[in-house]
Formats: sequence, C-alpha cells, structure tokens
Amino acid sequence: MKKILITGGTGFIGSHLAEMCAAKGYKVTVFDRYNPNYNLGSLSDSKYKNKINFIFGDIRDYDSVNNAVSNNDIVFHLAALIGIPYSYISPNAYIKTNVEGTYNVLESCRNNTISKVVITSTSEVYGSANYIPMDEKHPLQPQSPYSASKISADNLALSYFYSFNSPVSIIRPFNTYGPRQSQRAIIPTIINQIENNKDNQIVELGNLNPTRDFSFVDDTCNAFIKFINSKKCLGKPINIGSGSNISIQELAKLIAKLMNKKIKFKKSKIRIRPKSSEVQNLCANINVAKKDLGWSPKYSGILGLKKGLIKTIDWYQNQEKKQSVSSKKYIY
Repeated sequence: MKKILITGGTGFIGSHLAEMCAAKGYKVTVFDRYNPNYNLGSLSDSKYKNKINFIFGDIRDYDSVNNAVSNNDIVFHLAALIGIPYSYISPNAYIKTNVEGTYNVLESCRNNTISKVVITSTSEVYGSANYIPMDEKHPLQPQSPYSASKISADNLALSYFYSFNSPVSIIRPFNTYGPRQSQRAIIPTIINQIENNKDNQIVELGNLNPTRDFSFVDDTCNAFIKFINSKKCLGKPINIGSGSNISIQELAKLIAKLMNKKIKFKKSKIRIRPKSSEVQNLCANINVAKKDLGWSPKYSGILGLKKGLIKTIDWYQNQEKKQSVSSKKYIY
C-alpha cells in the first residue's frame, strides 16, 4: 500500500484528507508545525489518529522537511499561510512559508525520488475573473501578497517539472468550506455570528457583492485522492470547484434561511480589502478535472451548496453545545 505524506495535515483540508487516506488503507504520515504540546490540531479527536504517523517540524526548514519526505511514495503539500488580511501586514512571512516552504518540499521530493508530489494552489492566483467560468488558461493576477506567494510557488513547482522531470501536479481548489474550518473564513464567520448574535441578528461582513465558487471539503479531498493514480495530470494546474458561484450577500441569506433566522447586514471596515486587491468574481471551469482526473463534485449547484452548508452548520452548532457542556463542568 502506498505511503502518503501530508504537509499541513492537522489543518482544515489536511485533516479531512488524512482521515480519508487512512480510511482507504493508505499509510499516512502528517507533517505539521512543531508545537511543544504536540497538539494534533483538527485531528486531536479523530478516530483515525492512531492510524496516522505524526511528524512535527517547520516547513521553512529543509532538514525537517527532508526527514519527513523520506520513505514516502506520494506527497500532498498543503502547508501554507492562507490568511489574506495578514499578508498585507507581513508579506515576507508568506514568501518564507509559501515559496521557500514549497521549495523545501520540491527539493526533498527530488532527492528522495518521490513518485508523485501534489502542490496545493488556490483560485486566488487568478484575481478577478476576466471571464467566467475560469479555466486553467485564465491569466494570473497577484492582487494580494498571499496570491503572489502562491503564484510563485506554483511556478516554482512547474519549473521542477520542466527542469528536473519531477512528477509534479498542481491542484487548484476554489473556496473550500466545511467542518473544522477556521473562524476567519467567510462561512464559519456567518454561521457563528448568526448563532451567537441572538438578539439583534446583525451580521458584520466586508464587501457583499463579490462572488465565490464554494466547494465542500469532501469534494476537494476526493480530488486529491484521484491524483494518486492519475497519469494525465503532471506538469499542470487543475481547477477544483463546484462550477457555480454565489455572492457573499446571497450566501449569508441562504445560511440564515437554513438556520431559520432573519438577518441584517452591517459593513465592517476591517473586513474590507483594499479596493484594487478585492477579487470580485470567481467561478471554476472544471472540465479538465472531469476529463483528466476523472473527478466531478458531488456537492454542485444550489442543491449541493445547501447540502454542504447544512452539514457545516450542524457541525458548528454541535461544537457550541460541546463547549457549553464542557464549561458547565467547571462551575461550582
């Protein structure tokens, strides 16, 4: 059975992917940032954690990355800084983590003769759509330091394919959502504000007009799995999305409806990107994924979005209940 290394494997997408690989019988190793308590992040309560090998280090350090990569067959590289707002404050942190970190992975894979390495990109590399749906030939536009770092990482990965014949593939997910996602992301932000602001039902957001293509995390992880045996996907990016988009305002209204609540909007200045940095529209053309990867989303269209949102809402509400019960244990 193939041995798979997942960098950033205790994070949102990485944890779901690690569980999915373990469930399929692959030998899974997760590499994530060293912490003194050996906290397993999103895998702390996973029923699969005893089937997963954990290695802690620093994606910015070649030696620790090389040590993690050795003795594996396939590498899924997800470790990255992803918060766009922080990239305005510290662009260099994104260069060191997203670009140098990707170099460490690519070089380690080359030196350890890994059979396949899948680099995780992002739809943010496209910037605002020149046309919709956006295929892989859409121009790249770095509208934030985060986007620029990911464009750099993608091109570095392609250079290894062309220069060294490295078995590199690039998966380019659009806006993935689902259980365990950071509170900073738009869907958890909306859910938690609706759940917690029980009196005024005011939801504070940034720009309401931009559209996004939301892909449920199970679909994204299934796409990663497809790369394991694919022979048609080397040396190119492949879009992964639902193939449809929705505005942030309509998304919030839909979530409120699913939660049986009515909401009002309040614009929050701290949630608004600089004008020229805002990506107005994103929508994936997924024809290449269907043809070359043999993948298609199970959560597509408005019905698929509703299905995924219901699962996500249920998870966050259950988390609230668990925290409430846990806190009551310590009231004397």
